[in-house]
Amino acid sequence: MDTNGNPIQAHGFSVIFDEKTHTYYWYGEDKGRTTQGSNVWTYGVRCYSSKDFYNWEDRGHLIMPDTVNVLSPIHYSQGLDRPHIIHNPKTGKYVCWIKNLSDETQFFTILQSDHFMGPYTIVNPGFRPNGYEAGDFDLYVDEQTGKGYVWFERPHWEMICCELNDDFTGVTDKLSHHYTGKIPPATREAPTHFVHSGKHYIFSSGTSGYYPNESLVSVFTDYHGKYKDLGNPHPSDTSHTSFYSQITDVIKIPGKKNLYVAVADRWMPQIVGTDEPRQEWQRISDRFRGHQPRAVSNDPVVIMDRSQQVRNGWDVTYNARYVWLPVTFENGKPIIEWKDEWKLEDYE
Repeated sequence: MDTNGNPIQAHGFSVIFDEKTHTYYWYGEDKGRTTQGSNVWTYGVRCYSSKDFYNWEDRGHLIMPDTVNVLSPIHYSQGLDRPHIIHNPKTGKYVCWIKNLSDETQFFTILQSDHFMGPYTIVNPGFRPNGYEAGDFDLYVDEQTGKGYVWFERPHWEMICCELNDDFTGVTDKLSHHYTGKIPPATREAPTHFVHSGKHYIFSSGTSGYYPNESLVSVFTDYHGKYKDLGNPHPSDTSHTSFYSQITDVIKIPGKKNLYVAVADRWMPQIVGTDEPRQEWQRISDRFRGHQPRAVSNDPVVIMDRSQQVRNGWDVTYNARYVWLPVTFENGKPIIEWKDEWKLEDYE
């Protein structure tokens, strides 16, 4: 709950820390109106702030949905997912990438602002990096070089890492392919990148929609080199569902010696403790047998009218919850164990 006692609506989210104001900002998809029978997929990008990591104040929308133009990529009926915001040290701009899924393709919408809290303006709609369709993704700015990177799932086949252009509103032609040839539910998506002791790590989930599945963690030193798989970071999770959640970000807590926190969406709290995820994995495996990725295309993206599509059945994401757990390291491997309760004060 936020400080007003309302459910926090910031899913597919990230948490950042502003060193100047000593403030945490948690932003993500507003699913508050994604109710049964509605035509709302995501009602913009909502933000919360906190000074202590415990109490979160509703700061309203960073990005308001378009409520008029049904063909706008940020109209509330469009498939708007997993916003990520990075700061460009060269331009001073804040750049937000959003994943869009249409009935025919998946792509990015890129927005820009002079301030983290907005307002944001669309600068690159309908963007497919180097012609590839784009699914779940993560962004990162290298602190040493100032270069930006994006990792995204090429549905549903592989993960691609591209170097961003100078203003972070597009990509260069420098890219690499990872986890190639995997099909759902084994395809890697929801990449979550972080750095620890000079090494780069990526958590990723399998592909089973909002149904949870087993995570994988990989390590690398070269963005376009070999990613070494380290296995499941949730070794004690006998359900193989990442504790019924999907990791979306990793935060290093300032002022702590070595405290990293993996934050995750629990998209479907109603199925916790059931065997429904396993049943869905089998259905997905059957459905995607023989799957091949779509061809690379530089044709303009055509945004479809989704305003007549309504949420029903499984889509109760307005009721989604969150899982926040500390990360420990065993012989260089990140490990996440379940804790019913924990405090920042438990760590040095």
